[in-house]
Amino acid sequence: ETLDEFRAAHKYNLLDEHVRAFNAQIPIFGQWDDHEVTNNWSLSKQLPATYKERDITLLAARGARAFHEMYPVRPKLAEPGRVYRALNYGPHLDVFMLDERSYRGANGPNLEESYGPAAHFIGPEQMAWLKRALMQSRATWKVIASDMPIGIIVEDDAVNHKGSEAIAQGDGPARGRELEIADLLRFIKTAGIRNTVWFTADVHYTAAHYYNPDKAQFQDFEPFWEFVSGPFHAGTFGPGAMDNTFGPEVRYVKAPGPGRQNLPPSAGMQFFGHVKIEGTSGQMTVTLRDRADTALWSTVLDPKLG
Repeated sequence: ETLDEFRAAHKYNLLDEHVRAFNAQIPIFGQWDDHEVTNNWSLSKQLPATYKERDITLLAARGARAFHEMYPVRPKLAEPGRVYRALNYGPHLDVFMLDERSYRGANGPNLEESYGPAAHFIGPEQMAWLKRALMQSRATWKVIASDMPIGIIVEDDAVNHKGSEAIAQGDGPARGRELEIADLLRFIKTAGIRNTVWFTADVHYTAAHYYNPDKAQFQDFEPFWEFVSGPFHAGTFGPGAMDNTFGPEVRYVKAPGPGRQNLPPSAGMQFFGHVKIEGTSGQMTVTLRDRADTALWSTVLDPKLG
């Protein structure tokens, strides 16, 4: 819980020769989420008595400092420690890295019918930045790297089935944090922004979701894909229940299933995604793989022109 303890938690992973080999070969762009501080944290998090430091704001500050020391992010003078940013990979790819932890409201019921602080997830300032960045992008593909999935229901308290940790909270019209997503999807459609794809993780399994407005409760958006993959080396869970607000179709899923939760890495259900963009055509091939590098599922996306 001290700054040195947060630093040590990061350094512990570097004792593993496989992690060091991976780091030596693969560029890493850090995106933080809950476990850089504590499980499912928001600024309303009530920490148990087992914590020596129970001020979540102080813990988050220490966790953020350790994160930035281990995964350097180019600083922004206007907001030191900012995580969200755009990564430009030439004519075919821009990646928009989001921070869905720092600006969220409490992990409450998530049922607000109008937008306000309790329904914040991305938050107004980051949302304004994202809209501007998407409008300015000239890349073929606009990848939105989201900490958490859109349509999978993730409970804050899974034991007692209380609160929302992510965006979805159940079937029906857009409510709570879904109001931000509805606003963003409507903006993308109205502004004529093409070829947006969402990449996400967090839920400890792998899946491919196609969001279809014809099957959605909120329908004012263009269809898009969301690809979920993880964990890289942690317990495997899922699959989670889906929320029909934005019409997700589960095109592929691999997860332990009921009665087989929190499987160890030795069970082999560790996942990652591989994305390839063909230089001439701009076609994007997304492949979901397991720890043995077995291709589990793949799809080829043709870019929309114009």
